[in-house]
Amino acid sequence: MLFYFSQWLQEQAAGTTWADPLSALRVFRYITIRSAGAAITALLLSLWLGPVVIAWLKELKFGQEYLDKAQEAGTTATQVFTKKGVPGMGGILIVLVVDLTALIWAQWNEFIVLTLISLLVLAALGFYDDYKKLTEQKSAGAEENVKLVVQFALAGFIAFSLWMLPETHKLITEIQVPFFKRAVLTDAAWVGGLITVCAIVGSSNAVNITDGLDGLAIGCILIVTTVFLIFTYIAGNAVISGYLLVPHVPGAGELTVFCAAMIGASLGFLWFNCHPAQVFMGDTGSLALGGVLGIMAVLIHQPFVLVIAGGVFVVEIVSVMIQRGWFKYTKRVYGEGRRVFRMAPLHHHFQKLGWYESQVVTRFYILCIVCAVLALATLKLR
Repeated sequence: MLFYFSQWLQEQAAGTTWADPLSALRVFRYITIRSAGAAITALLLSLWLGPVVIAWLKELKFGQEYLDKAQEAGTTATQVFTKKGVPGMGGILIVLVVDLTALIWAQWNEFIVLTLISLLVLAALGFYDDYKKLTEQKSAGAEENVKLVVQFALAGFIAFSLWMLPETHKLITEIQVPFFKRAVLTDAAWVGGLITVCAIVGSSNAVNITDGLDGLAIGCILIVTTVFLIFTYIAGNAVISGYLLVPHVPGAGELTVFCAAMIGASLGFLWFNCHPAQVFMGDTGSLALGGVLGIMAVLIHQPFVLVIAGGVFVVEIVSVMIQRGWFKYTKRVYGEGRRVFRMAPLHHHFQKLGWYESQVVTRFYILCIVCAVLALATLKLR
């Protein structure tokens, strides 16, 4: 909005005495300026609206009165604070702030539109899941089939839309892999479509699974989004992307503004979500933000970079897959289900080993930063 308003003012002032004073508004053409503005705006909005949203959720009695997954399996010796009564659905705050900030600072194009639509759809899906949990006071929430159908439908729609548009056609037909200068496959629409769907659905669910400890998911989202702030800026800049031999995607630079908004909103939410949490993100936030990370990775032609940068998310979801698969296999073979980990996802396994919640979160942050550095290293190692 500010971009278009500044352009309109300059057009109206052209040829008048106001032309020179208003020429300073040209700074809104620069992605760096608008990204900085978006980050600050999102942070301030989060800090301002946070107490209001938390009080509103408490008034609606959207608090968690059931045992979380760690407590269901048996309270650990290191648990001191109860999570009962803490309001969920805090993702509403993040989604609201990111939407408002993007409306204010971003220049609208197909990338911003697809990302914002996806954010709203996945947030609505997460809201439905959270609502079922809070009204039924069970940790199960919505049926897995319902969530997967919506996620796959959205991911399929995005893949098809990108394939149909001439300017984004190559995002689906050409397969880019980190550490390689050029596409490893061309004219591979089916492969590209499958990778697109897996990136979006997998990222959405991986972040959702990671959201189990105070500040864990939002902190890791913040780190990974910072990586994509850099990648989106490079992808949208023809000179820098050409120098680094990474795919240039015209218009992708506007996603830098979106990433900045996510960073500001995540920092603001972390203020209230750090241990002991005043509010939980819930599926409203985790499904939406995870899916958006996958979408942005696809839009800049770097879905495999997300696997590296989001290594913590990958490990978390893989731990659940291993645990479930091994439990079902041993139950069928031996008549009794056996476990690989003391509890899945992996962060609960370390809690069962006696780690304090803050220790688990901090150490996972460290691992996420290492993964972020490795992802950034792919820019030069080609």
